[in-house]
Amino acid sequence: MGIFSRLTDIVNSNITALLDCAEDPAKMIRLIVQEMEDTLVEVRSDAARLIADRKEIKRRLGRLADAQMEWQKRAELALQKNREDLARAALLERTKLADLITTLEEDESVLKERMGQLDEDIQRLQAKLAEAKAKQISLMSRAQTANARLSVREHLYDGRVDNAMARFDAVEKKLDEMEGRVEAFDLGKGKTLADEIADLETESRIEDELAKLKADLGLKPQGA
Repeated sequence: MGIFSRLTDIVNSNITALLDCAEDPAKMIRLIVQEMEDTLVEVRSDAARLIADRKEIKRRLGRLADAQMEWQKRAELALQKNREDLARAALLERTKLADLITTLEEDESVLKERMGQLDEDIQRLQAKLAEAKAKQISLMSRAQTANARLSVREHLYDGRVDNAMARFDAVEKKLDEMEGRVEAFDLGKGKTLADEIADLETESRIEDELAKLKADLGLKPQGA
């Protein structure tokens, strides 16, 4: 037996309450959805049988109505031929058919009522199934998010992140040492002859540009 024993258990169930009581809501919702889908298939099969039964009853009612009219005609013919005994027998057969028609019409009415109830139950079951599937999507999304967050937390607290940061610090320290060694080679070194000549050239260009600027402004050079 599944979670639900009958259709009424499903359509009257509170899915949220069931999930609140479950140790594993994701597993519970999968079972609920499966149970509902299986029940929906069974209910539709029952509905198909009821529809077929109603059609069969309607066909029989049509045939009985024709037979009833035929016995009526026979009774009339018998009376026209002065055969009251045959007319009475024909009317008796027509009465039997009328009783059978009444019984079948009552059966058809019962089936019609059951079909109406079944249609309502199917609609309610489909609504419940849609609700369950929506909760299933929500639960799966929450489960994926929780698993992702749990994975991050596990990585943060298992020391691997700290170890990685420690390795970064070690690499940075090593680079500092290498850069310090490079800079140490430049300590205590005086200017070369090329450096001093380059400085003179730079000073000469600056002096020329300064003299040109003074000339443009109409200023006299110092000492003139």
